[in-house]
Amino acid sequence: MTRILVLYYSSYGHVRALAEAEAEGARSVDGVQVDLRRVPETVPLPVRERAGFQPDETPEMTVAELTQYDAIILGTPTHFGTMAGAVKQFIDQAGGLWARNALAGKVGAVFTSTGSQHGGHEMTVLSTHVPLLHFGMVIVGMPYTFAAQTRHDEIVGGSPYGAGTIAGPDGSRRPTTTDLAGARFQGQHVARVAAALAGASQGAVLAEAA
Repeated sequence: MTRILVLYYSSYGHVRALAEAEAEGARSVDGVQVDLRRVPETVPLPVRERAGFQPDETPEMTVAELTQYDAIILGTPTHFGTMAGAVKQFIDQAGGLWARNALAGKVGAVFTSTGSQHGGHEMTVLSTHVPLLHFGMVIVGMPYTFAAQTRHDEIVGGSPYGAGTIAGPDGSRRPTTTDLAGARFQGQHVARVAAALAGASQGAVLAEAA
């Protein structure tokens, strides 16, 4: 059984909606188990309440649990052109995993939400790829086989680097049908790649044993 983790941080529900679509896409692949978890909150409750953060009952993740998965699909909003602080803090706690190469060879992918079309979507995804590469992970994006990312009759989130959505300056714009389809596509794509790598690794172990 190939295990996939969809891990996200979301303040207003945009990234959570994409995360749910990513999980749905991953679950469509046979022989795959998918868990949906969120990055622990770091913003104080009074601040969240004043800012109108949406409550989220999705179970929180711990750094130690990351090693249980064959692939990690990580979702973060774009904060000033880079990942959210909570996501960075979570990743910064994984130094022990890095030191023993505990995530090396696992699949990693990223998706995001931005306030505008040019609000840092690609920068956020690509900069979030960097620590995943330091962990030794195999990066998977959202290839152009998801052709809807090239449509020009509507505003489309996402890129070949990862799925995404445009929330608008006040956060009122919700993920579109195309955005959610892109997230499902990426989830399915990651699951297929992870299953193939896991199968190849298992085959190599059996060959050595023989």
